[in-house]
Amino acid sequence: MLYDKARIFVQGGSGGNGSMSFRREARVPRGGPDGGDGGRGGDVVLLCDDSLRDLQYFKRKAHYKAGRARHGQGALRTGADGEDLVVRVPPGTQVELPDGTVHDLVIPGRRVVVAGGGAGGRGNKRFTTATRQTPRFAEQGLEGQEYWIDLQLKLLADVGLVGLPNAGKSSLISVITRAAPKIADYPFTTLEPVLGVLDNDERQLIIADIPGLIEGASDGAGLGHDFLAHVERTRVLVHVLDLAPMDGSDPAENHAVIEHELAAHDQRLARLPRILALSKADLVPAESAREAAAQWRERLGRDVPVVITSSATREGLVELAKTLFEHIPIEAPHDPQELADEAQLAEHQVFRPAAGRSWEIEQLEDGAFRVSGEPIERLFARFDIENEEALAHIERRLKRMGVMQALEAAGFQPGDDVEIAGTIFELDPS
Repeated sequence: MLYDKARIFVQGGSGGNGSMSFRREARVPRGGPDGGDGGRGGDVVLLCDDSLRDLQYFKRKAHYKAGRARHGQGALRTGADGEDLVVRVPPGTQVELPDGTVHDLVIPGRRVVVAGGGAGGRGNKRFTTATRQTPRFAEQGLEGQEYWIDLQLKLLADVGLVGLPNAGKSSLISVITRAAPKIADYPFTTLEPVLGVLDNDERQLIIADIPGLIEGASDGAGLGHDFLAHVERTRVLVHVLDLAPMDGSDPAENHAVIEHELAAHDQRLARLPRILALSKADLVPAESAREAAAQWRERLGRDVPVVITSSATREGLVELAKTLFEHIPIEAPHDPQELADEAQLAEHQVFRPAAGRSWEIEQLEDGAFRVSGEPIERLFARFDIENEEALAHIERRLKRMGVMQALEAAGFQPGDDVEIAGTIFELDPS
């Protein structure tokens, strides 16, 4: 069974706390603060690994947490960073983060951080000033990012076989490749995509047998969305059309149904090169098959090759294989040096998204206000509010951020309650 979807919980490591420490040496009565910084928490990283083929591993394990950092220590010793957790995924995996960012892991070796580790706290040495030479507080480390993310695998195939159920796709791929899909004389025999390899003396092509689509597949009918996702990356589509449908339907109408569903799902699919394979030619007179091929060539034009095929008699299969190799150009593999340069660059330059800077003030009732926003909550998470020096430092930061001035403009008076990060305070604007 092909596992092409998974939902996992990722959590970055917590940052280490900064140290509150003072030098203690003989004959050094006032050594001063020497608390070191905490380390940064580890990241959860997805790594594109060419040795994997689907997402079945994630059915057994769904939670992934990176290592937490060490706390800072005295003598200006910085805590060790948390260890990154590398999670391997197969090529073709697509992941969407809660903020809407989409990462497409196609090239083996490509890495992407899906849950960043928390920043480490600063030691008390960092808070010394000309007027505050013995700070008795330090920053606490922040928690890492954590959330559920969805992984989706979209097969990396050169050729996609599409068509209505029981059009002959499974028989076709089983004959021209070594794939062994389930084959029967009823619709929906294939319930998951099947891959096969077509090779000649020079190169190979990967062919995907996409399970039969039906009318309304682009709206989710049947397993439409699951199946259509796997043709998004193909370079050529082979539309397998039954010359003698079991239900007596019109092949032209069947062709239109599939083409409409492909275009409705993604306009890029409508622009992909096509090859029309008229299947089951052994069930109709040879003259009728030739006439049908001529009609389709006239209808579709020169850009769409039309091949008469029969999996039972192997008619047209050599011609179909030749046509596939002709219509899929040889693309140069990704330059290894380019990947090496990327890896070297990433080792020396790490870009992280900036933290949010917006906050807002809400008046709850007379004499009660609420201040909310990511920078405010992050500030309070950094310090121990039971420490008087730390609380005084927080108030000074709030003044520099303009929060106190905004509170006064909103009608704040000394003695009023202010709720920040779930805690009630009595702040003094002066």
